[in-house]
Amino acid sequence: MAKTKSKALSKRRAGAKLTKSHSRAKRAVTKHAAGTAALQYIPWHTIPLEELNPLLQRQFVVGQEIMLARVLLKKGCIVPEHSHHNEQLTYILDGALKFWIDGKEIVVHAGEVLCIPAHMPHKAEAMEDTVDLDVFNPPRADWINKTDLYLREKK
Repeated sequence: MAKTKSKALSKRRAGAKLTKSHSRAKRAVTKHAAGTAALQYIPWHTIPLEELNPLLQRQFVVGQEIMLARVLLKKGCIVPEHSHHNEQLTYILDGALKFWIDGKEIVVHAGEVLCIPAHMPHKAEAMEDTVDLDVFNPPRADWINKTDLYLREKK
């Protein structure tokens, strides 16, 4: 009987963890979430892939004042020019992205990082199928609230 209760409790905790993560993401839109930051352990495979358009998918995890996104771009995917008040680090895990930024064209390859200051307009194109990790500070409210319409059309 104890084992059955223990398994049921573990399943409830796992479901609660996912619900807490989504709730925490919404609270992170404000500058300082109420209370103390909670430790989060989140395997990527537990986060559903969000399909923004046929060439672009993403997953993200949100802390109190930081966001980590795993972005999957098919060759030819274009992220239209945009800017945001968030500082951004882009680390390419696999593939390559060409950026148009600060009057330059920069190709960032696997193993390389691009640091984009807040408010700097930028555009990107996947030169091949690409997986990148983006870090934002503060978290992207438009991504959390799904108001990032510039990404939600085929590009």
